[in-house]
Parts: sequence; C-alpha cells; structure tokens
Amino acid sequence: MMDRNSIILVTGGAGFIGSNLCEYLLHAGYRVVCLDNFATGKPENIRQHFDNPAFRLVVGDIRNPEDCQKAVQGVDYVLHEAALGSVPRSMKDPATTNAVNISGFLNMLIAARDAGVKRFIYAASSSTYGDSRNLPKVEEVIGRPLSPYAITKYVNELYADVFARTYGMECIGLRYFNVFGRRQDPDGAYAAVIPLFVKLLMKHQSPVINGDGEYSRDFTYIDNVIQMNMLALSTRNPEAVNTVYNTAYGERTTLNQLVAYLKEYLSVYDPEIARVKVLHGPNRLGDIPHSLASIEKARRLLNYEPQYSMQEGLKEAISWYWNNLK
Repeated sequence: MMDRNSIILVTGGAGFIGSNLCEYLLHAGYRVVCLDNFATGKPENIRQHFDNPAFRLVVGDIRNPEDCQKAVQGVDYVLHEAALGSVPRSMKDPATTNAVNISGFLNMLIAARDAGVKRFIYAASSSTYGDSRNLPKVEEVIGRPLSPYAITKYVNELYADVFARTYGMECIGLRYFNVFGRRQDPDGAYAAVIPLFVKLLMKHQSPVINGDGEYSRDFTYIDNVIQMNMLALSTRNPEAVNTVYNTAYGERTTLNQLVAYLKEYLSVYDPEIARVKVLHGPNRLGDIPHSLASIEKARRLLNYEPQYSMQEGLKEAISWYWNNLK
C-alpha cells in the first residue's frame, strides 16, 4: 500500500470524477493537491476542503507547462483527470479538445517526469474502441476512432507507453466506460445522459433519446471508478503497471432500459414522474452502437471487484440528485 504521507495530485480535481477522488483521498488521510482551471469543474465541488490543511488548490491550466510544474512540486502520485470530455464538443471544436487533451496531457507527463513522480494514473476512455464491433471490449483489440475526442484519448495511451519505455515512468491508463454518479453536471450543452435525464424527469419534462433507444452502454458508478484508481495507485504487481484497463462494471444497459429505471427510481420520490413521456430523436454522429467492457484484466492484475451494479449505483445517484438538484 501507499505511504499515508503521500501527496497525490488530482488534475481536474474540481470536476465530476476529480472531486470524488479528492474527497475520497482526503477522507483516507492522504494529502491532496487539486489542479483545475474551472472551465468545466466547479469550485462548489471542492469548497468543503478549502479549510482542510491537507488540501491545496492550484488554479491553473494544463495547457500551460508552468502551471503543470507548479502543481507537481513535491507530489508522489498523479491522478490525471483533467480533460475536455464529450464527443459532440470535440466535433464542434476539435482544436480546443486537442489542445487540452493532447498538449495538456503531454505537459503533465513531462512535468511528472521532471518532478520524479512515482506513478502517473490517467483517465483513458472507452471511446478508444472506436468502430470495433467486438463485444465485450478487451483492452488489446481496438478499432478506428470515430471522433476527435476518441483520437485524443488514444494518443494519451500512446504517449504514456512511450514515456514508460523511454524514461522509466510508471503509467496506468483507465479506460472509463460511461461513468455516472454524485456531482456529475446536469447542465450545459454537453451534459451526460444520466444527470440530464434525471433533471428533465424531475421537472416532468420529456427526455429525448437519440435513435430507437436500443444502443447500449456499460454505465459505471463513480465508486467503482474510485476503487480502480486506488488499486492502480497502490498495486505492487510489476505486471500491472504500464498498461491500460477497462474501468466498468461489465454489464450492458440500453437507453430504453436506462429511462425505465430512472422513471421507476424517481417515482419513489414523485409518483408523477412515472407518467412522463419519452421522445425519440435522430442518432447522434460519432456514437458507437454498443459498449460492454470485459473487466477480466483488471480482476486478474489489480484484484478489481466492482461493488456497484448499474442499478445499485443508479439508486444512489438518484438519491443524491433528488437532494441536491432542487
């Protein structure tokens, strides 16, 4: 296990996944540095830590090498979550997605290398599977990327691999599959499907499903993602580093099933929600039809055992949204 005196940098620490990691690490007794420029992250996600002497906030941008260098000073481990997410955003503005996700990633790798960081864990993406039709998705078999976002996340993996080989760094990539849970933002043009639909249903407004609703995803609750990050940070297995892992639960849910679950679980709080109509729109450009992870590699090398199924996680998330979205 890691030394309890370890200092861990979480980039994008004010975002959805990053703020959950900051919170968990601080509760576990580690010292945490958070780097964020608040482009998509929010101060309120981390405000509860501002008075904690074990927490340090660096307001900065990973596109700026000096900000990266400042953030990694004295740091033992990096959890690199900072990125511009969203396939549609990357199609509308590929240049900014590239600058943040590729140049920013490279800046962080260089800064971590120069600071002698022990291990660099980074958010990779299931979008890397691209047009591969294989199900379940296994780490070694990928297709061609279907969006600028997918290209950037694949390039991250290539850079991490080269830095490991060239400079002796320890890097682990976590290919996140449709992560959801507390503090995921329901607002904005690029809101993820679960918080967006929850917010609409709570207002008795109709969610719009892209296509016929039979596209499927391996929705992954945030606590499973935290577990994977902690395993990646602490593993002593030499075979387990300098590779990538699917980070998921390993079950497939269609969008139609998802909406049915949302209505069922939200109706506990407001019976009217059961009667809200669901609408269908066109398929979304760049979307892959089906996504399902094999988590065998993480089980074998990291002893990963996800604790929350999609439905268990959804009940937790809905409880949080009901109490925090109003």
